[in-house]
Amino acid sequence: MKEAYDYQDLGRIAYEDALGVQTSAFEALLKAKAQGVQGENKLFFCEHEPVFTLGRNGRKSNLLIPETQLEKKGFSFYSTNRGGDITYHGPGQITGYPVFDLEMFHLGLRQYIEILEEIVICFLSIYGLKGERLAGATGVWLDAHTAEARKICAIGVKSSRYVTMHGFALNIRTDLSPYSLIHPCGLVDKGVTSLDREVGEPLDFRETKTLLRSFFARKFIL
Repeated sequence: MKEAYDYQDLGRIAYEDALGVQTSAFEALLKAKAQGVQGENKLFFCEHEPVFTLGRNGRKSNLLIPETQLEKKGFSFYSTNRGGDITYHGPGQITGYPVFDLEMFHLGLRQYIEILEEIVICFLSIYGLKGERLAGATGVWLDAHTAEARKICAIGVKSSRYVTMHGFALNIRTDLSPYSLIHPCGLVDKGVTSLDREVGEPLDFRETKTLLRSFFARKFIL
């Protein structure tokens, strides 16, 4: 049986470098599809150096300090072609980039995003946490329908001819203080959190990546 995708852990990597890797995979998959041959799906996991990224429909006003001050504080900034608004990526966060041809999996884009959310929800349940969806706000939340709603995983995707890039950012051991410099995902009345904070102890980052990857293997099968 053919593997559904090739997995690669990019480790800790600058956003620009990871963007180059996934863009190459995205373009190769699109080219194969245009030629009528089956290309190779890729799943990349990584941690980024501290960076803020803004989605194609995002509002730059959701960055709460002048962009010129970011470098002094140790942050990069990129406008991207993914969906969603502004978010933060940094060490201790599992950032995942599935470069998938959704037609191989008989999926539409909305179904695909729901599966990404479901993977994270199943992952969180292992730690005794109830991940939830929140209407109008893609991603995974804790206590989603209360005043204590806080986001633990952001999702933003680009799709062309049902080929995807970009993906999700799941806070594991993430320093949450940079989120004070933005309105995360464009929301002004919701918080953010990390898995470490919720379980009350530091977790083995490598083990969390292995566990999360296992849920991908269960959900994406050719």
